[in-house]
Amino acid sequence: MKADDIKQIVKEKYGEIAAQGKPHSACSCCSPDSAAGVDYTIFSEDYSKLEGYNPDADFGLGCGIPTDSAGIKPGDTVIDLGAGAGNDVFVARRLVGEAGRVIGIDMTESMLERARENNKKLGYQNVEFRFGEIENLPVDDDTADVAISNCVLNLVPDKLKAYQEICRVLKPGGHFSISDVVLTAALPANLQAAAEMYAGCVAGALKKEEYLNIIRKAGFPSVAVVKEKTISLSDEMLSPYLSEAELKEFKKSGPIILSITVRGEKLKTTACGCCG
Repeated sequence: MKADDIKQIVKEKYGEIAAQGKPHSACSCCSPDSAAGVDYTIFSEDYSKLEGYNPDADFGLGCGIPTDSAGIKPGDTVIDLGAGAGNDVFVARRLVGEAGRVIGIDMTESMLERARENNKKLGYQNVEFRFGEIENLPVDDDTADVAISNCVLNLVPDKLKAYQEICRVLKPGGHFSISDVVLTAALPANLQAAAEMYAGCVAGALKKEEYLNIIRKAGFPSVAVVKEKTISLSDEMLSPYLSEAELKEFKKSGPIILSITVRGEKLKTTACGCCG
């Protein structure tokens, strides 16, 4: 599938979710005409007890809580990549305080509208949301102390370019904390080709070591997986794409899909993969 086609699929599906306005508790966020019934909230974690949590911003589309491992300090500038309706942005805003700044980036206009509406209600003057793609961030060089993202990089066709951009916008010595979906083995071909599974964070995922090597190549020589959990997909989700025999083989193969949180630091003396 071509990169532009993937981006269009993601925009359409997440635009539908934003239009529905269904938060985390509304289980199935698949498109209304979808026969597959893909539940985009299957990877999500409970944010409800975190300071700064805003239920209106929580669509349950993440696969971790990247702020838990981000080491965000008062006064930091934080960038959230694929900010959606602002869930992680508002948690980060609580951590940076009045002296800090949080910038949310998203390529889906309807999600940005939701995020801006939520921020208007909260009245934060040091939070902003910008339209843009992660492979070409609308952010100046050396802007952020911390970059975060939650189940979004797997949706990006050019992951190397995305991580090069993260390296570019981080200050020297800055770091990222990113939750994402990776694989331990290749997915069956029908799952890889399924549009719903792209938007559901599965078909665009890479094997774990390949994913980590891309991050290193982008300019982060030291990368640590700080959290990892196995994700199980139900027979109901898989059966539209796999035959009965394929489904049995898939289940028998053991853990294939993982949710991980990765942390890496931009060195003060090393050029990013985009520039050196």
